[in-house]
Amino acid sequence: MKKLTISAIALTMAAAPVFADTHSTADNMADMDYAELIRTRDITGGQVYTTNEAHDEGEWDSMAYDGVGDNWNQIGEIEDIVLDKSGKMIGIVAEVGGFLDIGDKHVMLKVDETKLVPVDDRSYAVITRLNEEDLEAREGVDEGWWN
Repeated sequence: MKKLTISAIALTMAAAPVFADTHSTADNMADMDYAELIRTRDITGGQVYTTNEAHDEGEWDSMAYDGVGDNWNQIGEIEDIVLDKSGKMIGIVAEVGGFLDIGDKHVMLKVDETKLVPVDDRSYAVITRLNEEDLEAREGVDEGWWN
C-alpha cells in the first residue's frame, strides 16, 4: 500500500507541469488574432495559377501579389499541404494535367516555388512561376510515393 501511495503522489506531481503547460497554451489561444490565421481547408481545393512570365530566382522572391491576376492561367488544383514532422510547411501537392480527372497527375511544389494569394475573404489560390509543362514533367507523388 505504501508503494501505491508513493506512486500516486509521484504521478500527481509529474502531471502538474503538463496541466500548467496546457493551461498557458489555452490562455495564449485567447490572445490570438484569428483574422490573421489561415486554415488548410481554405487552401486545399484552391486553384494553382502560373503568371505566364519568366521570373529569375531573385525577382520571384521579391514579388508580392494581393489577388489573382487577370492574365494568369489556371494550371491545377491544390490537393494537399505538406508539412515536415516539426510542423513547418514544406510545399503543396497540386493536381495538374488531364481533363475531368482523367490523365491528371499529382506533383509537389516546394514553398519557395509558390506564393499564397487570396481569392476572397475565405479562400486562397497558389501562384507559381513554373508553367504547366514544367509541373507535368515532375515525378508524380501518388499515395505510394509517401510510403
